[in-house]
Amino acid sequence: MIVEEHVAAFINSLNAEASLLILELEREAHEHHVPIIRPEIRELLCFLLRLHRPQRILEIGTAIGYSSIIMRQALEGDVKIDTIERNMGRYERAVDNIKRAGLQEDIMVHYGDALDVLATLDKSYDFIFMDAAKGQYHHFLELCIDKLLKNGMLVCDNVLQEGSVAQSRYAVSRRDHTVHGRMREYLYEMKHSTCLDTVILPVGDGVTVSRKC
Repeated sequence: MIVEEHVAAFINSLNAEASLLILELEREAHEHHVPIIRPEIRELLCFLLRLHRPQRILEIGTAIGYSSIIMRQALEGDVKIDTIERNMGRYERAVDNIKRAGLQEDIMVHYGDALDVLATLDKSYDFIFMDAAKGQYHHFLELCIDKLLKNGMLVCDNVLQEGSVAQSRYAVSRRDHTVHGRMREYLYEMKHSTCLDTVILPVGDGVTVSRKC
């Protein structure tokens, strides 16, 4: 945690109670060790969506469908979401959970590696949420920028890795050196991009919020 746990717990205690389905998905994720967005990221994401009011959303990293369901439920009107998952078991659970939510007409789950699927999506989006393999973010970025409409919003989760990205590479374990280095390069690229206006927020495990210029 970047923010002290007791502070995060207090803030999260003020959130409105989630629906039964969302609570069930949280239990499923916990029981099967599936990473899903933290409550504070869920609240930030829903706020940004209501503020930006996108009609077409792209998500990279579906897991069991938790965040795509959250995003769709945060918005009214005609909203369509394309979401990508490379793990077959999680893909199947996401499809089932989205059907349980009655959102199968609005959320399309694509199975496969994100780079391969992104190349087949001949669409533009006004909101993109990236929550996939952190070491691959820099590979996804160019394709995401290409698919993002002008003034569209790109949100990337877990960019500070519980604060370890701010440490020297010698302070992190050897097995994390590659991800550590790639994420630092990614954040530098985001902040110095001529295509994006980006802010880095120490919320959850760190999140970037970018607007395409």
